[in-house]
Amino acid sequence: MNRREAISSVALLLGGTILGAEAFLSGCKTKTEAGVSFAANDISFLDEVAETILPATGTPGAKAAKVGEFMTVMVKDCYEAKDQTIFMEGMKKLDEACKAKNSKSFMDCSPAQRHDFLVELDAEAKAYQKNKKKEDPNHYFRMMKELTLTGYFTSEVGATKALRYVAVPGKYEGCIDYKKGDKAWAT
Repeated sequence: MNRREAISSVALLLGGTILGAEAFLSGCKTKTEAGVSFAANDISFLDEVAETILPATGTPGAKAAKVGEFMTVMVKDCYEAKDQTIFMEGMKKLDEACKAKNSKSFMDCSPAQRHDFLVELDAEAKAYQKNKKKEDPNHYFRMMKELTLTGYFTSEVGATKALRYVAVPGKYEGCIDYKKGDKAWAT
């Protein structure tokens, strides 16, 4: 093979690669779905639910970690359409059940009323999960509670204030003495 033939072969090869990539990329369409959307009052509502689950005590609560905002992102970006629907309808169900029990919306209830209501709702969700068949949908409150815990303990506030956190932990120590009252490790 002479130099001219080699250059032609390389040009053909590179040209085909570039044209092939262009054809491949132009065939890829991004799927856009309407999905779900949350209003500012929905985020406030979810913040209050999360704050009732993880209230501020000696450490900041779920509202300080902006867990309501985290929940909306996770539901929009990570949940399947059926679970998005369950979650959105669950927000309405939670408020309606609270109105039936306390004669006022969840947002208008006192912290003690909210706590008592969510304790009952959590018991209902646990009973549902215990008897749930594989094809049954998830319980909306379980979704909210899981997102609350995940959002809080993976946030900066949760990891640094509620858990022990060392940015660069150094060597691995598999056996560390635990004293009663010590925080769990975030890292």
